[in-house]
Amino acid sequence: MKQLNNLLPDYRQDGNGNPAFDIRMLTNIDENSLIQRNGQFLIIWITRGQGTYCISEQRGLIGHNHLLFIQPGQLSGIQLHEEAEGYAISFNTSFLNRPEGDITARDGSFYQVFARNQTITTGPETEEMQSITAIMLREFSRNHLYRREILKQYLKIFLMYLAAQMDHSQLPRQTRNEAILESFMALLEKNFRTQKMVSDYAEAISVTPNYLNEVIKKMTGHSAGHHIRQRVAQEAKRQAVFSNSCMKGIAYDLGFYDMAHFSKFFKNTTGMNFSDFKNSDRVLKAVI
Repeated sequence: MKQLNNLLPDYRQDGNGNPAFDIRMLTNIDENSLIQRNGQFLIIWITRGQGTYCISEQRGLIGHNHLLFIQPGQLSGIQLHEEAEGYAISFNTSFLNRPEGDITARDGSFYQVFARNQTITTGPETEEMQSITAIMLREFSRNHLYRREILKQYLKIFLMYLAAQMDHSQLPRQTRNEAILESFMALLEKNFRTQKMVSDYAEAISVTPNYLNEVIKKMTGHSAGHHIRQRVAQEAKRQAVFSNSCMKGIAYDLGFYDMAHFSKFFKNTTGMNFSDFKNSDRVLKAVI
């Protein structure tokens, strides 16, 4: 079995501070070859074989011609059979530099699938998507003046194909709710360290806290408050695993100035004491 625990989030940024983009064939992934940087979306596309994954402590299966969508900071582990083939694509939304009016910027169904951590099965467009992926792989290996722009445009096209398939998958088209979901997820990723109240996000989106909770739960299955707590807890777990920071340092970074409050929050959200979690290898265990 091939373990991809190295897909867990990491602090690393590129040398120029540019938004991250990475694309690899799964057969070329080793222990340190692919990092899901903080703030990245991740797409795993299995073209052959199968595997299992764990996202926010929830486990599932992924098989032939399935795409798995993972929002920032949510991957706990993934394990693929040795014969599995496919691709891993990771990126920040800012990499796309999406102008207003771009379909990939407006299409809330894309955010809806990421919010649900769903998988979809590729359809008639599989051949075209594989061709686009092959071009991205080729350009990613090159080093020339237009490399970034070419990758950006082909990634946009790839995402448009995905958005079209989501439409065909009968995802509900709730324009207002999708816009609220997209705004909430973007604000959460930017502000989860300093803003932990639903009212903070509701005010920014110009809705009431109760309405925001209602919409987010309808679209994702969980309330806005749940997403806020899970994002903060996921970052705490990531730092516990990948940094040498003590509980106090992690708590301060996440906006907690009372250690008892942070300790209680961590236990209530994850089901484990912080010290027990940090001293265990739970996050790095293979998904069975």
